Amino acid sequence: MSFGIALMITAELGSAPWDVLHIGLTNHFGLTIGTWTVIMGSLLLLLSTFISKEWPKLGAYLNMIFVGMFVDIFLILLQTPPSLMAKGFMLILGIIIMGFGIGVYISPRCGAGPRDSVMLAISHKTGASVAKVRIFMEILVLALGWTLGGPVFIGTILFSLLIGHITGISLNFCQHWIDRRMERGMNVENIN
Repeated sequence: MSFGIALMITAELGSAPWDVLHIGLTNHFGLTIGTWTVIMGSLLLLLSTFISKEWPKLGAYLNMIFVGMFVDIFLILLQTPPSLMAKGFMLILGIIIMGFGIGVYISPRCGAGPRDSVMLAISHKTGASVAKVRIFMEILVLALGWTLGGPVFIGTILFSLLIGHITGISLNFCQHWIDRRMERGMNVENIN
């Protein structure tokens, strides 16, 4: 997932709403994009805990730390290509990789990431649908990030249109794969 985020940022054609915010925060207050990812993730996990009155699962914390750390590593390694076609390819590849990364981390059911934890907590508390809560969160974050000078462009629109579909395919595939492995493990390795 971090590699997908870094590809989108490096393509310089617009970023995902949360990354627009992280880039805007970096531009105004310093620190790295990955560091802001971890800081915002920490605040979101605290908000989720406050709303739901439950501590997030371990996977939420690991997601927060490792995504931020690896975004910074990949941003050091990647360079923006000179041609628009290569930038477009990098952007689309980033969206696809990010969507599959989301499916990979959610499918083991070890905890949703910080943003998803808040989304689920607000949805549960208010009774609003997950889709409505997520759209509200994304629009709010995008507006704040844009105000701070984060990069909003065609990539932001493409991400918003495609990520749900890609994640849905990825989650279905990964969940099926994990469930088969777990079932096989229970049948083959059951000591009873």
